[in-house]
Amino acid sequence: MSKNKIIINNALLIFAGIIGFFFIMKFSGLDNVSELRFLNFVFVFWGINRAIKTNIKTNQETLYFENLLIGAGTSILAVGLTIVGLIIYVSFIDGAFLSVLENSSFWGKNLSLPLVVFALAIEGIASSVTCAFILMQYYKNYKVSNTALV
Repeated sequence: MSKNKIIINNALLIFAGIIGFFFIMKFSGLDNVSELRFLNFVFVFWGINRAIKTNIKTNQETLYFENLLIGAGTSILAVGLTIVGLIIYVSFIDGAFLSVLENSSFWGKNLSLPLVVFALAIEGIASSVTCAFILMQYYKNYKVSNTALV
């Protein structure tokens, strides 16, 4: 399987997980509980892990830097897709969602869509690359003959 296909497939899975979780929160009335948004980390961590594991198993690729790039690429693409999803949601579905973000303790007041997009891009990329580094500490010692991954 090509590395690009691994990245795209797992980024789409992360995106689907985050979007699904967002709508579950929205329909259950928990969209104003901003602390629950930290659970997005679970989807990101799972998707990066899956991408690295797939690259090791399928492509027999055990180079640290290559797998780090797979993990980081997967998460950065997922962040980009999530930001596009947020722009579409706020622009066409529920423009009042910015007021939900303003009322949370994390964002502050007087938010605009470009400001939220910028903040999410910076936070998302930083946390995603950090997740890739954390996971690579686990996978860095795997060799091709030792692919019994968890």
